[in-house]
Amino acid sequence: MPNIKSAAKRARQNIKREERNRRIKSLLKSSIRRFEESLQNGDVEDAQAKLNAAVRQIDKAASKGILHKNNAARKKSRLSRQFHSNTAV
Repeated sequence: MPNIKSAAKRARQNIKREERNRRIKSLLKSSIRRFEESLQNGDVEDAQAKLNAAVRQIDKAASKGILHKNNAARKKSRLSRQFHSNTAV
């Protein structure tokens, strides 16, 4: 346990931030997984909706500093490339 008040406060803040970051990352991974599952099922309209939701989650994570902006751009690019390669006929 920290002896200094400011160190104790930092420890409390770190716990809160860690929980928030974990929750947002979990939502992000879930939305990406849902998109990939709908893509595997072959439902193009559902996959498009899930792609939009996943991109929205990625942008939120990047704006909150949980993902680096280049990491977010790479994830969005890979998802859209995956969508277009599977739906192009």
